[in-house]
Amino acid sequence: MDINRFYPADPALHDLLYTHSRAVADLALEINARHPELGADSQFIEDAAMLHDIGIVACNAPSIHCHGQLPYICHGIEGARILAEAGLLRHALVCERHTGSGITAEEIADNALPLPERDMLPISPEEKIICYADKFYSKNPASLMRRKTLDEVLKDMERHGAAPLRRFLELHKMLG
Repeated sequence: MDINRFYPADPALHDLLYTHSRAVADLALEINARHPELGADSQFIEDAAMLHDIGIVACNAPSIHCHGQLPYICHGIEGARILAEAGLLRHALVCERHTGSGITAEEIADNALPLPERDMLPISPEEKIICYADKFYSKNPASLMRRKTLDEVLKDMERHGAAPLRRFLELHKMLG
């Protein structure tokens, strides 16, 4: 698959997105290799991991070279929109469902998030693997290639509340 057709022209954003996505894809492939019992599709994992954050191009996050209009929390649904329009429906679901450890309709409503009020939780083995792997890499340019420790990921997840942390721990039990 030619992922470059979805990548931004801006060199700084392209490099950041590619570097982050490549790190996530590599870890996701490692995880998949350790868990053949899940029956996940390696090629799909690689392609979807390389596209999981494509929606950042439309978001306002100047620290990571994103100068769009949407709040960053919308990058998953924006990526899903972009990929669904291209006919990549399974890839679109990965985009929509990878944020945090997934987001429930209740969390969207309770936190007044600018998202459609529906569950956006990883369901397929591939979605779960990519969602989990993504938590170990930041898009912060200063630490782009450094894999976070489990303790660092847990601290990050704690900030989002008990339910997202519990979901991450379930993913860790399955995949870690």
